[in-house]
Amino acid sequence: MPRRVLLHLSARRVATLANPGLYADGDGLYLQVAPGGKSWIFRYMLHGRSHKLGLGSVNAVSLADARDGAREMRSMLAKGIDPFTERNRQRAAQRLAEAKAVTFSDCCTAYIDAHEASWRNAKHRGQWTATLATYVEPIIGKLPVQDIDAPIVLRVLEPIWQTKTETATRVRQRIEAVLDWARVKEYRVGENPARWRGHLDKLLPKPAKLKKVQHHPALPFLDIHDFMTDLRAVDGIAARALELVILTAVRTSEAIGARRTEFDLKAALWTIPGERMKAEKAHTVPLSPRVLAIIKSMREHDSEWIFPGLREGKPLSNMAMLATLKRMNRADLTVHGFRSTFRDWASEQTAYAHEVCEMALAHKIKDKAEAAYRRGDLLDKRRRLMIDWAKYIDAKPGTKATVTRIRNRG
Repeated sequence: MPRRVLLHLSARRVATLANPGLYADGDGLYLQVAPGGKSWIFRYMLHGRSHKLGLGSVNAVSLADARDGAREMRSMLAKGIDPFTERNRQRAAQRLAEAKAVTFSDCCTAYIDAHEASWRNAKHRGQWTATLATYVEPIIGKLPVQDIDAPIVLRVLEPIWQTKTETATRVRQRIEAVLDWARVKEYRVGENPARWRGHLDKLLPKPAKLKKVQHHPALPFLDIHDFMTDLRAVDGIAARALELVILTAVRTSEAIGARRTEFDLKAALWTIPGERMKAEKAHTVPLSPRVLAIIKSMREHDSEWIFPGLREGKPLSNMAMLATLKRMNRADLTVHGFRSTFRDWASEQTAYAHEVCEMALAHKIKDKAEAAYRRGDLLDKRRRLMIDWAKYIDAKPGTKATVTRIRNRG
């Protein structure tokens, strides 16, 4: 005759017990009452050692279900199976089954959603989405993320590694980031097959050996006066935006994203917030009289943007200034190239210190020691530099003003 199990707990007692402690129900099942709540515990002996296994909270598991669970544990023990090991095996199998349904594209979407709030602007999200959609998802997007291995990653990278090296390196970094995220979320296990050091660097040539430096076409500074004369004859917001870019040596995105609130016209200063800067640090630009005139002329537009776009509530398109260059039959130039024009002029025609010119361009200081010592913004010196640049642009070629006298400008 089977042994009769004596059960000590009832649903009512489970609900009313309040003093912390363990309360036996029988044959290894206990109710654990703690300050944080009540839960079920199964205690058992295996190989001479005591073990404890949680069966869930009282809020989620009823007394009857807890007894069923304990009965299942005892059945495993009778077969020589450790309930703890078996439960972990079952959970791992369940996670594996769930992971098979999670594709690389699913992980890409989740990764972008989780991180986009920390990215500088919508353009960064657009670049992530575009590169993955173009180069990655057609090849591996529908594959289970747990199945992504080195040969599969190479199928994405090898066709573009030598022809589009810069893009390919970014694609690799983004695949690596998504796979790292998937590993932490337990959708995959093991090493990241998209990692570079000690892995893909043994299978692919180093980007530095392949990458050919491509300089943005730049106008020689000796031609800037004639070019600016032609530009000022062109009507339109984009033409004025391009003129401002040239006079201030800022980047395209910094100019088209300029808001009225960023300008202090009395102090002749433009402060670009850090979130709009490549170095993620606020940048103050001293303004020459001509730039101030451009800003004031844009006040006739009822917009928060200095250079409003065609769509209401949006700034000028980042292609608008390139379109202006094409209208001027100067498709050989790029907007970014005018920063090089300014830098060449400053190096060859002035004696301004290197750090003054670099700070005018808002270049990030790569040398940590130099960055630690350079704490000021050299604003007064940069103001003189930008005024000299504006004067140089306005001077007719062949006049004395065409060349700024070399002198100690600090």
